[in-house]
Amino acid sequence: MGLLTIIRKNKHKDREQRHLFLGLDNSGKSTIVRSLLGESTDDVSPTLGFDIRSIVHLGYTLNIWDIGGQKSLRPYWRNYFERTDALIWVVDSGDRQRLDDAKQELRSVVGEERLAGASILIFANKQDISGSLSAQEISASLTLQDLSKTHSWRIQPCSAITGQGLQEGIDWLVKDVGQRMYFELGRGEISASGQETRGVESIEGRTFTQV
Repeated sequence: MGLLTIIRKNKHKDREQRHLFLGLDNSGKSTIVRSLLGESTDDVSPTLGFDIRSIVHLGYTLNIWDIGGQKSLRPYWRNYFERTDALIWVVDSGDRQRLDDAKQELRSVVGEERLAGASILIFANKQDISGSLSAQEISASLTLQDLSKTHSWRIQPCSAITGQGLQEGIDWLVKDVGQRMYFELGRGEISASGQETRGVESIEGRTFTQV
């Protein structure tokens, strides 16, 4: 039995996944985390540094690292890349002026060797706001198809306030990490608002359990 086999068996036994939340400031990262945990999304303050939360979902313990997105904090993002299984990149769908900034920062992050192979979920947040860009428009602006060369990825339209799309996105991510770690690498997908694409199963009625 090789070392890689042993590592995979131990990881499977623990059934833990490390999820890293990143994105520009005011994209809604902390609000999404609170919504997933069933907590109030009122009066959410910007994350200064990082916050660690854990939930159990689909039989896995998800260790969620919510990292501040202010420009002054971005050079320190690399300190949190180690042993990351999944990257959750949050985009403000109504912030057209900073889409190019979001694209450049995402490119810089996914180019890091320590994130090589990590599953990537892009949350196109704030879909509840009038005039927000669609998932397809954001995907084109961020040229997400290029990620298919190196990562399994999906873009999911969502609203941190209403909860729309959050569960669908996390369901896909947890499954994809599990398949990638123990079976095989998946493929990038775009989820249209309210619909699943390319054969991904839509899972309804699941709840998250906070550790």
